[in-house]
Amino acid sequence: MKKIVAILTLMSCLMLFTSTVFAESAVTRIKDIAKVQGVRSNQLMGYGLVVGLPGTGDDDDTVQMIQSTVSMLERFGITINAADLDTDNVAAVMVTATLPPFVREGDTIDVTISSMGNAESIQGGTLLQTPLLAADGEVYAVAQGPVSTGGFVVGNGGGGNRAQKNFPTVGTTPNGAIVERTVEDELGKNGQLSLSLAQVDFTTATRVANAINAAYFQYGAIARAANPGRVDIRIPPGYRSNVVGFISTIESLPIRPDNVAKVVFSERTGTIVMGGDVTVDECAITQGGLSIKVQRYMNANQPSPFSFGSTIVTTSEDAEIDEEKSNSIVLPATTSVSDIVGALNAVGATPRDCISILQAMKAAGAIHAVLEII
Repeated sequence: MKKIVAILTLMSCLMLFTSTVFAESAVTRIKDIAKVQGVRSNQLMGYGLVVGLPGTGDDDDTVQMIQSTVSMLERFGITINAADLDTDNVAAVMVTATLPPFVREGDTIDVTISSMGNAESIQGGTLLQTPLLAADGEVYAVAQGPVSTGGFVVGNGGGGNRAQKNFPTVGTTPNGAIVERTVEDELGKNGQLSLSLAQVDFTTATRVANAINAAYFQYGAIARAANPGRVDIRIPPGYRSNVVGFISTIESLPIRPDNVAKVVFSERTGTIVMGGDVTVDECAITQGGLSIKVQRYMNANQPSPFSFGSTIVTTSEDAEIDEEKSNSIVLPATTSVSDIVGALNAVGATPRDCISILQAMKAAGAIHAVLEII
């Protein structure tokens, strides 16, 4: 019977701490914690015009839109005075896109169109042909097509009722850009590959190198951890003509990454996430509350009979102090995160109380972990 009561009590303590999540290192694939160097995306950007707007474009005093419209018309042999231009159905926009690795000429990518003037909305407009440049100044894609936004604006304009949903000045054009130039690095150049770790860590880099060497032990030590963020790999001679297949086998190798002991908590939601490597030294935790209530009373002082005095109203204050019973517990040195949770539950701490308690434990040097507030 005592064992059943003890089990139920333990389950109740764990259920009280529903806002706490424990994270321990699990076996994963190398593919999920590292990537091959050279396999990367590139950012593209361009300046263009969106036309066909129902009077929701830039005002006539938007200089960049006026100059761009005049220049565009001149390319088609149309000369017009900028002062005579009245185009509230045109908006100057910036076009951005991400060029994925290994795309070929003729492939299409999505683009995002953002107003850079004072247009109210670019919904329903059409983006005119816009070259997209990379950081080197070269054109890698050309965008054009109808713009779609996920928002709207209604109302009477200045001073009137107005309602807005999302951002009607930002839109997208799916598959709106055609790739004109390929960015492709040769994989396995000079018979070498390098893996970049998502989280820089000496132990994880060593484990990745050891896992690769164990899988290809017949070729010797082909992998080495060059630094905590990079693992260099020598491609075996039999895989020089099949580098993609070699990378595929490496990505599937299991690995247990190592993590820094960390406690992450959100003061906004009271959520706490603890890593499995968090340890504590022996410490005492006290949790309680003190409530002070001050009340004011009004008193009427009457004069003595036949004294010709007057009634005086006075005030008096009464302070009432109510101190809750403090709960104290001594937490022995342990390497188990569940012991920390059990101790905090034992003193009746809520998740928000635990944030303050963990910060105090860190200040006292009793908890060995990095505290991070998000």
